[in-house]
Amino acid sequence: MSNPENNYDPAGNTQMFRAFVDEQPPAAEVQRAQGRSKVGLVIGVIVAVVVVIAVVALAMR
Repeated sequence: MSNPENNYDPAGNTQMFRAFVDEQPPAAEVQRAQGRSKVGLVIGVIVAVVVVIAVVALAMR
């Protein structure tokens, strides 16, 4: 079924699609995401150090 000329489909507009794709998230969201990734990295490093220490302690027995 074809669209009549007066029925405009905004989803078919390339410029509108590109504007949607290129839209940047708000700065607060970017900072929150970066903060979470840093916290996760720090926790991961701490857990890795604890595991290495536990393995070494068990190997020394």
